[in-house]
Amino acid sequence: MATVPEEGSGEMLVIDKSNPFLDLTDEVYADTEFGMMGLAFHPNYVQNGRFFASFNCDKVKWPECSGRCSCNSDVGCDPSKLGSDNGAQPCQYHSIIAEFTANGTTSQPSSVTSVKPLEVRRIFTMGLPFTSHHAGQILFGPKDGFLYFMMGDGGSIGDPYNFSQNKKSLLGKIMRLDIDNLPSAMTITDLGLWGNYSVPGDNPFSEDKELQPEIWALGFRNPWRCSFDLERPSYFLCADVGQDQYEEADIITKGGNYGWRIYEGPSPYNPQSPGGNTSATSINPIFPVMGYNHSDVNKAEGSASITGGYFYRSTTDPCMHGRYLYADLFAGGIWTGIETPEDSGNFTSTKIPVSCALDSPIQCSAEEGSSLPALGFIFSFGQDNRKDIFILANSGLYRVVRPSRCNYTCSKEIVTSSSHPKSVPSPAPSASCTRRQLNNPFVLELLIFFSTFFGFFL
Repeated sequence: MATVPEEGSGEMLVIDKSNPFLDLTDEVYADTEFGMMGLAFHPNYVQNGRFFASFNCDKVKWPECSGRCSCNSDVGCDPSKLGSDNGAQPCQYHSIIAEFTANGTTSQPSSVTSVKPLEVRRIFTMGLPFTSHHAGQILFGPKDGFLYFMMGDGGSIGDPYNFSQNKKSLLGKIMRLDIDNLPSAMTITDLGLWGNYSVPGDNPFSEDKELQPEIWALGFRNPWRCSFDLERPSYFLCADVGQDQYEEADIITKGGNYGWRIYEGPSPYNPQSPGGNTSATSINPIFPVMGYNHSDVNKAEGSASITGGYFYRSTTDPCMHGRYLYADLFAGGIWTGIETPEDSGNFTSTKIPVSCALDSPIQCSAEEGSSLPALGFIFSFGQDNRKDIFILANSGLYRVVRPSRCNYTCSKEIVTSSSHPKSVPSPAPSASCTRRQLNNPFVLELLIFFSTFFGFFL
């Protein structure tokens, strides 16, 4: 547990690792593309204390992990023909959603600082065919209260079994689940559900009988960080990690098909069998509203991996208001997307410079040969109840702060003597602010330093 300090207070964020809110060490399998993937609090958490964790597990180490394999005859896949992947057998690893409670000892869940790792209910369990592309984020829809679950195509190069386009597979999909109405055993059996949840009656299967009932949208490779716009809940954006050429951000709509593996971003992709092909003429693909080419961010290696963010709705940096923030995992690049005109779906993306505040609680180190902060790998973005935006990197946890804290000029910011940086020690060259009003740069403060990545996401 941690208390986030006020912006500009000069205080660091301190995590008490000796007293975690929830300790799932014995259940979670953590590795390069495995771990604790998401945490979502019920919309009525303050009253009912319900919350949900999404994570990966290894059935060899934890017997309760075992579930149905996503490679099965229903989707034209035979697990006996897959072979091992990085030393693991098909469906040795699983994606799980489990329900927990903070209501065991108090009637005020919001005051609870630690809970027992005892599942109230297993919501979802699915075996994974390969060792990558699991996504795993969960979040509640702000208007409908349903649980959205992001799932990658299951791994391997080019989605070889065409899971993303297979309407009977849950791989490469975004799912929408009702976790408030318990299903009957007959319902679970009749619909072939993967756990203890119900299916919202207005899910796309009601219009397309070929779709599995859980599916809300399809055609994804590895949706990595999705969010709803706080001011326009109908705007549901997901970043989807590309294969060879392109990283994309999509506006998600009911029943939408986002093209993978027929398309990678806006361009045709030529997949290999054995999974069978879906023709481009048989779908109506929805192309990305933002994105970038691999060569634009990492010319030396040609690799990239998008990390989705949020529409900036905080008042802390008024010049960022309404822009969508996203980043690249490897290159450290950060972009803002501006929609013009509003509600048109037409976005223009700009890569923006980043500086560290002169009075940051922890001074940022700099990239070699540059004055830019060395963020390292950018794993995720976060948003708190005050709408402030955070960046989770392997170098630390950062927060977007007022432009004036780096002597930038934002015409919309009201700068007072109390808000402007006061007497601060002379910063090291790595922390200096070297750019002024260039493509609306934004300023960060480093709240906590991470020497290693702890395996959690905001």
